[in-house]
Amino acid sequence: MRSTRLAMAVAALALAAAACGGSGGSSGSGGTAAAPGRSGFTPPEIEALKSLGAGEGQVNLVAWAGYAEDGSNDPKVDWVHPFEQATGCKVNTKTAGTSDEMVNLMKTGEYDAVSASGDASLRLIASGTVAPVNTDLVPNYKNVFDGLKLKPWNSVNGVAYGVPHGRGANLLMWRTDKVTPAPDSWSVVFDPGSPYKGRLTAYDSPIYIADAALYLMGTKPELGIKDPYALDDKQFQAAVDLLKQQKQNIGEYWSDYTKAVQAFKSGDTVAGTTWQVIANLVKADKAPVEAILPKEGSTGWSDTWMVAARAQHPNCAYKWLDWIISPKPNAQVAEWFGEAPSNREACAQTSDKSFCDTFHATDESYFSKVHYWTTPIAQCLDGRTDVKCKDYSEWTRAWTEIKG
Repeated sequence: MRSTRLAMAVAALALAAAACGGSGGSSGSGGTAAAPGRSGFTPPEIEALKSLGAGEGQVNLVAWAGYAEDGSNDPKVDWVHPFEQATGCKVNTKTAGTSDEMVNLMKTGEYDAVSASGDASLRLIASGTVAPVNTDLVPNYKNVFDGLKLKPWNSVNGVAYGVPHGRGANLLMWRTDKVTPAPDSWSVVFDPGSPYKGRLTAYDSPIYIADAALYLMGTKPELGIKDPYALDDKQFQAAVDLLKQQKQNIGEYWSDYTKAVQAFKSGDTVAGTTWQVIANLVKADKAPVEAILPKEGSTGWSDTWMVAARAQHPNCAYKWLDWIISPKPNAQVAEWFGEAPSNREACAQTSDKSFCDTFHATDESYFSKVHYWTTPIAQCLDGRTDVKCKDYSEWTRAWTEIKG
């Protein structure tokens, strides 16, 4: 897996990660049941497809760059043409740059399936834009890690709305020659008296508010935060205040992976949020860095392929869902993009045989500490009904205020 090719994929992740997540599962599917009341709302009544018919000859996808590669970026990276040959379904892909763009495109009714992120999935479900997915019609779903099935970011009230694509954690990285002792906590980026003022970094997105909330879960238990995406007025204000305080120590917020890589290589940044793939790229360039999942845990993402409620090509859409989580294509996209695959059998198909170890693909204890990006909504996602929580639009407004 060459760093240059990873870099192309990570560029997509930098755009996509405004708040990744997704939706997965279905009637008749396995996996861990969603917690009662965890979804916080009742979606429109839309039936999942009951049986598969013949393919319609094409499928129209909305996807993050790097998720539907057809060899045009690299002749060796192509899982689209083999799908077309196997199914007779021609793939037409619209690459989206943001989750908002993705939601708007899906609402046109012109697309059959989408690789939804966490700040898009519940919006798509609540608006009736996507339908539940019958995972009995997706044979490869049985080999998806149970830790990704029927979760709050990909299901509602135990009903699946897609199939998990992959996953990753937001890590803490630091320069080992600049930061001592080696940190084991996010306190290194949230300490107001940090000795690294002006050389810290944080991810540039409203969803980063959840990182502050996660830190407060451990350091200020009196706030009663149970879910970093379910914040009432008091909890939300505490997170915002922490981030305003942190801003005084931030040298640069990042969303462009190339800037994050360069800042750590040059030493302009000595500690902050990263992804495993970025850590790999920096290490490949011989910069002295380490990256860990801190003791408080972390936020992270799991994108999900969802099917449009008004899909004009539903059979080809289901065929695509099954294909993209089948072992070989799932391994290919995971390596190209830089994330853990969702299919447990994909690990045997990666060209780098240590890939799944590097990305903790089979380590559920590792991912149990990851709070996957989920769309914040007014109905508290932690099940509380006596208060209202801040929705994503309020997170967006607050982020603008935090950055000043």
